[in-house]
Amino acid sequence: MFRKTKLTAGLAVTVAAAVVAAGAALAATSGKSGGVTLTLWHNYGTQGNAVATGNLVKAFEKQNPNITIKVVSQPSANYFQLLSAAWIAGTAPDLSVEWTGLFDTKYQSQLLNLKSYFTTAELSKINGVKWVSANFDPTQGLLVMPLENQFYMGFYNKALFKRAGVASAPRDWAELTAACTKLKKIGVTPIVYGADPQGIGPSPYPFYDLSYLMAAIYSPEQWKGLYTGKIPWTSPAIVSQVQHWASLPKSGCTNSDVLTKTNILGTFMSGKAAMIIDGNWDTAALQKALGTKVAPMVPPFSTKPQRGVVQYAGDGFAVSKASKHQKEAASFLRFLMSPQAEKIIVGAGLIPDIKGYTSSNPLSNQMLAFAAKQGLTAYPMIDNVIQGDVVTAGQKQLDAALGGDISALKALKSMKSTLDSLPANQRSNTYH
Repeated sequence: MFRKTKLTAGLAVTVAAAVVAAGAALAATSGKSGGVTLTLWHNYGTQGNAVATGNLVKAFEKQNPNITIKVVSQPSANYFQLLSAAWIAGTAPDLSVEWTGLFDTKYQSQLLNLKSYFTTAELSKINGVKWVSANFDPTQGLLVMPLENQFYMGFYNKALFKRAGVASAPRDWAELTAACTKLKKIGVTPIVYGADPQGIGPSPYPFYDLSYLMAAIYSPEQWKGLYTGKIPWTSPAIVSQVQHWASLPKSGCTNSDVLTKTNILGTFMSGKAAMIIDGNWDTAALQKALGTKVAPMVPPFSTKPQRGVVQYAGDGFAVSKASKHQKEAASFLRFLMSPQAEKIIVGAGLIPDIKGYTSSNPLSNQMLAFAAKQGLTAYPMIDNVIQGDVVTAGQKQLDAALGGDISALKALKSMKSTLDSLPANQRSNTYH
């Protein structure tokens, strides 16, 4: 989950930046002894996904000595601006991290359709293959090979809960309020908010939370209504949910500086906060820092015990249609399905997305149990199945509501207005 940005009017500057970042690397297409050099862009920073990517590349190069992959880490905040500009400038990398869902359809004109590289049987081994395929139809060809099975997830410090007298992770708004009251009494911030650990921006990324706010009131199938507008963003049920969420700072359930606080992961890992809303990509760091004191929790943003969990292949790797070495680049994606690659993914603390492989991380297995053993319904990430323009508007407006600058209704009106202004084919019954 490495979230969204939008191409702006400063395209010339962005193109120049992309050319500088990628041009020289892409020019070096001949490697040692007549081999091939590929370039791979990612926006993973230094987290578990980046560790996995580096180790996967090393293993692939060892197995394929005639292929070298130059890994380039790009900033998260404007990753897709740089990538879009590079596509326009003709300097795009051979391989790039891509998000799934509607990002497949948004960028599929630039991505190589991998239909000829994977059999139907191989595709059936990919969890959520629908969301990484052209037009969400696996028979039309794969566009992105997922790196991992991802979760938007809450985490809590069991030791702090015990000290505060909180018996278990809260399951709904009422239990969350009660837990916050007890945690404040021992001088601990109940939930820490601030700049997202992924470096997406200087404020919270609200779609972790919005996914659970919407899961509490609609089924995964009903979420299609948020895309088409059949369920307006200003519906009373949605307004009520977002109002409740936006009131958390005022009630003292979070830190007061939710829009400006930095290093929130460090705050949680140091025991200064009892809960954090994050993603499974940080499980290895959390486990290293807190050991058995940390556990996953389903964010309890619901009037009744939460019924869903966000479990979804949120990103992976794709081959640029403009690559001069499509076959070699595609062979890296095929490598990702191998036992050797899956072992590397598990070793980085991630959850394999290929059926038949399991995680060795206790936190990951606890997350998998929410749907597999506790009966919760698996949901996609909401920002992957609603329009990118609506996400861009929501990122700004929902944060403003959380910070108390505007009302929840005003934020949602902005999202509805953005949706209503889109062309009809972008809010039809067919995803575009």
